[in-house]
Amino acid sequence: MIGLLGLNFIFGQAIRVILITVIAFLVALVLTPFWFRIIKKYQMRKQIRTADEAPVYNKLHKAKEGTPTAGGLIIWTTVALLALFFSLMAFIFDGNWEYLNFIDRAETYLPIAALLIAALLGLFDDWLGVLRIGSSGGGLKVRYKLVAHTLIAAVGAWWFYFKLDWHVINIPFLGNFEIGFWYFPLFMFIIIASAFSANETDGLDGLLGGVSLFAFVALTAVAFVLGRYHLAAFGGAIIGSLLAFLWFNIYPAKFFMGDTGSMSLGITMGVVAMLTNTVLLLPFFAIILVAESLSVILQMISKKAFKKKIFLSTPVHHHFEALGWPESQVTMRFWIISAVFASFGLVIFFLARFFN
Repeated sequence: MIGLLGLNFIFGQAIRVILITVIAFLVALVLTPFWFRIIKKYQMRKQIRTADEAPVYNKLHKAKEGTPTAGGLIIWTTVALLALFFSLMAFIFDGNWEYLNFIDRAETYLPIAALLIAALLGLFDDWLGVLRIGSSGGGLKVRYKLVAHTLIAAVGAWWFYFKLDWHVINIPFLGNFEIGFWYFPLFMFIIIASAFSANETDGLDGLLGGVSLFAFVALTAVAFVLGRYHLAAFGGAIIGSLLAFLWFNIYPAKFFMGDTGSMSLGITMGVVAMLTNTVLLLPFFAIILVAESLSVILQMISKKAFKKKIFLSTPVHHHFEALGWPESQVTMRFWIISAVFASFGLVIFFLARFFN
């Protein structure tokens, strides 16, 4: 049984996560007008693929060309600034700010590093897109993105396997299983897949922001239950920043997330899933990301093998737009699906802990 002191500690940690979430939300709200001016000053505006490159997509989204992009920097800069500020305050004032400091070698070094590295790479990709350099519509070609994702995933896998000595996978209701060096390719697959999926999902106003919010709420709850309170606090910072971002990004969006947001969120989501050993629950927490990626993969296979399209346009949210669903309706319905499946994933997590 948990004693009174234990309950007080857990309650204190819950307040800590909530407080950091609120602070992140308020800081991001304050910073947004500042970042928005910078985005407009440097002409970070979305370029839409031409009708020849993507006829259905161009017809649906041509009116959005010129909308400011790279708004995802609001999310990761807020998290980075809070992490740095609380850490410095804890150091300067000899631990008096330690309650809010969530930088920890075992729990948050890797997700913070992954968030920042992926965000900077995504920002570079956004800039190429603005200049229309690279692939159709501008930006890094898919193969170059995959190389970048692979390098980040390889470093993360090395850190987990050799530094943290992690080489087990948890199967709900069955427990942990030793998989040895297979952990290395599994880690890389999850990170690459989550990054790719987040990028594919970022196509409608508020879509990726909303489904990421539900995923990070679920992952933060898992981290808290597992006693990884620094990681839960980090999750709270992301949640608060996402809420502030959505304040401006829901339809009609004042700016788009861009790759600097989607890439960093996707990779960080995968890292947190690995840190909490809930990789098999990630498809529930991020069901829309899975569906979006599968739609793209299935469409490519069908076109290559049978010269026939399964969907009117991919990722699948564009298919529903092409069917006549209003953009806001697609987004809200995908949010509902995300909330239901994330809740279902949490139910599996709690039941598995109860019966194990």
